[in-house]
Amino acid sequence: MKKSPQKQKLEQMLHSSRIVAGGFMGTDTRSIDEIIDADLARLDRLGKTATEIAQKMQQITDAACRGLGEWVKIDDRRQAMVDEAKGIMVCPWPHPGRFCKRLTFVKNVDTGTQIRWSDLNIHLIGEHGFFEGVGSEFRIEPIGLVELIFDI
Repeated sequence: MKKSPQKQKLEQMLHSSRIVAGGFMGTDTRSIDEIIDADLARLDRLGKTATEIAQKMQQITDAACRGLGEWVKIDDRRQAMVDEAKGIMVCPWPHPGRFCKRLTFVKNVDTGTQIRWSDLNIHLIGEHGFFEGVGSEFRIEPIGLVELIFDI
């Protein structure tokens, strides 16, 4: 099936671009649709939706913001911390999406497992079902994320 001009432009933007060094696709050779479909299928097997995950990520980020750069207890198993910088990040999809340059770090205090995400990651997952391509600096593996932020 031939890609629309809009889809071609989006995929071009997601590869190494002005928005993010290394691009959103990393070394992944699959199309954007293939990446999203595969990740959403993984979530379906776990009984979670991209919207649920993004909401939980936002709750953790909001809680961590109260710590002003220090680790904050989220619950008995998790801690989180945010690191903010000046500026904004822009969603590569063609709509107005501008997000703070903020990273949230979440760790399991028992295992030491840690994942980080940006405010843009929360949006990309919740609105577009996009966890980024394999090899991207900010790729978040759906299974690892679900295991860390939910009691699974």
